[in-house]
Amino acid sequence: MFDYMVVGAGFAGSVMAERLASRHGKKVIVVERRPHIGGNAYDFYNDDGLLVHKYGPHIFHTNSRDVFDYLSHFTEWRPYQHRVLASVDGQLMPIPINLTTINQYFGLNLTAFEVDAFLQKLAEKREVIRTSEDVVLSKVGRELYEKFFRNYTRKQWGLDPSELDATVIARIPVRNNRDDRYFNDKYQVMPRHGYTRMFQRMLDHPNIKVLLNTDYREVRKIIPYRELVFTGPVDEYFDYCFGKLPYRSLQFRHETHHVERFQPAPVVNYPNEYPYTRCTEFKFLTGQEHPKTGVVYEYPTAEGDPYYPVPRPENAELYRKYEQRAKGTPGVHFVGRLATYKYYNMDQVVAQTLTLCTRIMGMRRSDLLGTQVEGHA
Repeated sequence: MFDYMVVGAGFAGSVMAERLASRHGKKVIVVERRPHIGGNAYDFYNDDGLLVHKYGPHIFHTNSRDVFDYLSHFTEWRPYQHRVLASVDGQLMPIPINLTTINQYFGLNLTAFEVDAFLQKLAEKREVIRTSEDVVLSKVGRELYEKFFRNYTRKQWGLDPSELDATVIARIPVRNNRDDRYFNDKYQVMPRHGYTRMFQRMLDHPNIKVLLNTDYREVRKIIPYRELVFTGPVDEYFDYCFGKLPYRSLQFRHETHHVERFQPAPVVNYPNEYPYTRCTEFKFLTGQEHPKTGVVYEYPTAEGDPYYPVPRPENAELYRKYEQRAKGTPGVHFVGRLATYKYYNMDQVVAQTLTLCTRIMGMRRSDLLGTQVEGHA
């Protein structure tokens, strides 16, 4: 008899299994339909010996000391500050938009003291900010919106920014200085030996068993357990009884090139050209030294594995029906991006899972995050 069956071996499932096993002495079985642990953060060495992220780039950044300290039990870190360039009108310019971007695009020589006034002239005032289009137009005006944001968003989401919730683009800042880092978080690091190694250490506990290539529906009546932790799509759990929640998917094209460097930045966005949205070169992220280099191109699609919940009011309303059903389902706990239909970063998923752990165990957060129980290798 297992105390918990955890469905999914990504961040939510692995953190939950680890805390239940090591801090609460529970017996846990983790069931994962894919052939590997780590969820979408899974990385591996390809045939050329390059460490690559199978499902596109995963950049770790957080302002949470709790989350950073917790994950530090399972990995060493290497400092990494993410930078992105956007290909616009034949030039590569920093994104998020900063002082360098504005000067380069408009052929100006503004200072940090002048750029705010310049952007205010470009901005289109909005009384109410409802959509992603409202966010960008109110900050940088129509020309920069059309060149840097609109088509990229259309490719990424299959929707115009005017059809998307404001939260989608509100995540991207506009800067009046030359800071070209993509994130501002206090902790910006990458697992020194990769994400998969971190997950392996997290799940390496005598109270945890892992079943790969297994759909939980095939084993939930065979394997005895007391409670279920579900990290998959919430609509799937309830057999789509209220209808299917919209998700955006991705397809990936991995390539190896016989050069040490393929592009001038970790990620190059292509808002206006090509069917793909961006190209990532992994050696920037991993710090690996190798005579070859690996890249991946991302093609957003409507069909395929669910990656991103689509943030629109009607989708939120549909999710609320599933949320109420989930709250009324005894012995089942829903956690993670897919199970709670939220567009979370990795650190937010970890934080959400730790919060759920405290509720399940009736422990304070400080007790939950204390010294590991014996058992981890």
